[in-house]
Amino acid sequence: MGFFALVTGKRGPSGFGSASTAEQVTEGVVASNLTAIVTGGASGIGLETARVLALRGAHVIIAARNLKAANEAKQLILKDNQTARIDILKLDLSSIKSVRAFVDSFNALDLPLNLLINNAGVMFCPFQLSEDGIEMQFATNHLGHFLLTNLLLEKMKTTAKTTGVEARIVNLSSIAHTSTYEGGIRFDRINDPDSYSTLNAYGQSKLANILHANELSRRLQEEGVSITVNSVHPGLITTRLMRHSPLLMKAFKIFTFCMWKNVPQGAATTLYVALHPKLKGISGKYYVDCNETRPSKDAGDENLAKKLCDFSNKLIDGASKI
Repeated sequence: MGFFALVTGKRGPSGFGSASTAEQVTEGVVASNLTAIVTGGASGIGLETARVLALRGAHVIIAARNLKAANEAKQLILKDNQTARIDILKLDLSSIKSVRAFVDSFNALDLPLNLLINNAGVMFCPFQLSEDGIEMQFATNHLGHFLLTNLLLEKMKTTAKTTGVEARIVNLSSIAHTSTYEGGIRFDRINDPDSYSTLNAYGQSKLANILHANELSRRLQEEGVSITVNSVHPGLITTRLMRHSPLLMKAFKIFTFCMWKNVPQGAATTLYVALHPKLKGISGKYYVDCNETRPSKDAGDENLAKKLCDFSNKLIDGASKI
């Protein structure tokens, strides 16, 4: 999908394009037999994702750090859809302890799990370390989702096997994955404050989202499990994710005004990949504007993906021993 298609909304091979909305790409889909977790589902495109999933009948668990905002989001959904099935559980992705506690709370609900939407994230924040001593953008955007996914995999495998319904995992990445540090992932300097770049650190974490999806997809396919894993770029959308760089974003928007989407359009690619029947059995791909697109060279590097997986497990193991 090129620049012309982006700014004009021209539809691609999928039948959808940059102007398509979440409701449009899921029209006719019945998801009443599905249970979904949406991280960051209390605001922005995460909220729209949760709303449309519930609209199509899915049982949605909103995973959010701010429970007050999550409850407000739930009431907003219920206002227009009184039959919506929404639960809320606390999750701080920057905290390994919180991720483990969330999984324990979810398992206590004794629910199946068909869809995992790894949506939440932080963007362009100043250098800081998480409570586990890991750079915040990498910890929140990648490592938290990496651990969450690993801890929920057995539940998803069991659900897929017992129901006969394909499970799907969607990682929200970004076109920013092309703007990262040299070499893609700075394994030896993840926590280096002196060479930290807000832009490159964000790009690094978004590259990690794609690498994680690709490596997990490869492993699940080798195992013969009915779970697909794909990554998406939702587009440029003004949400609270931009709160750390208001001046930069304001200047950026002046020069790229024709490329920005509204929230319903921003959630479209996520919902297309999560629910559309055309994508049954499709895994390890990257989608932009609801159409498969080739990501950066680093994103397609299998060795880098495997190295990231090993590195992530070591970070988690090390942090868990503190």
